[in-house]
Amino acid sequence: MTKPKLALCYDKRLYRDSFLQRDWDRLAAVVEIVDREPLMSYLDAHAARTLPEVEILITGWDAPLLEVDGLANLPRLRMISHLGATVKAHHAPSVWKRGVRVSSAVEATAHPVIEFTLAAIIFAGKQVLARSRKYCETRRFPSPDDEFDVGLMGKVVGIVGASRVGLPVIERLRDFDVEVLVYDPFLSREHARGLGAEKVDELDELVTRADIVSIHAPITDKTINMFDAARLAKLRDGATLINTARGILIDQTALIDELQSGRISATVDVTYPEPLPPDSPLFTLPNVLLTPHMAGPMGLERSRMFAAVVDEVERFCAGKSLRGEISLDSLGRIG
Repeated sequence: MTKPKLALCYDKRLYRDSFLQRDWDRLAAVVEIVDREPLMSYLDAHAARTLPEVEILITGWDAPLLEVDGLANLPRLRMISHLGATVKAHHAPSVWKRGVRVSSAVEATAHPVIEFTLAAIIFAGKQVLARSRKYCETRRFPSPDDEFDVGLMGKVVGIVGASRVGLPVIERLRDFDVEVLVYDPFLSREHARGLGAEKVDELDELVTRADIVSIHAPITDKTINMFDAARLAKLRDGATLINTARGILIDQTALIDELQSGRISATVDVTYPEPLPPDSPLFTLPNVLLTPHMAGPMGLERSRMFAAVVDEVERFCAGKSLRGEISLDSLGRIG
């Protein structure tokens, strides 16, 4: 039986040495890989020679947007398996309209973000950033009188977005003595209650009640700058804002203003733009834990993504349902 042909399209520098040979072997058992060297264009001469017989495409970070002109070079394309979570930056609606099935490694991508977020919540409860800085400055242990509000016990944690990251974070918070609020228009009150959380109908209610707010919403027309100056001003004094989702969900100028006041703290893994300009105050503010978009899969963690993508290709070739399939209708909600 002839194997379907498969091509790769992603920036190989981002995945270098991350994929395990056993997964390459699994892939080669069900498809013919036309070239182990990933493409970075659907339109150049190399693509025109390589793609016409391709039925399956593995895409990844920094892959160009596949739209009508690129699809013209892929007349036999039936399935795309994406090395990442967000697909709409890489695949136009015309892909679905052509009948191509699209799947993403969203669960594998989410795993390290879940771990990072939980660590950030624990660090926020322990006031690790502030207390570490003070220890380095004073060279002395803090007074026991300064410890009365340290820890997560009894704190209110607000989760914005019951996503592939947000939901597992809520589940893991069951191990802590915290009150969990969740804001997500698509989550039922019963589902939230089953997770041990309270659903709130208004984001402002969550913001005003929570000691720690963690953002896990997708980019949509309604979520861009959802944390504007007015909403940020409603955060409780001493609150910590955690963003591992997308920088564009927060008005960054307004966030800097709030942080410069010293009223709140933040763990910022994503910014807008990325990377930040060298003169951004976020680099030097003492109440900010700033990380370089590292909550998601890095290095060896990316092997889990490739394994998930290969799993999907195996399912497709066997005529089975896809675990991470994304419909055109869901694009506006999950990206």
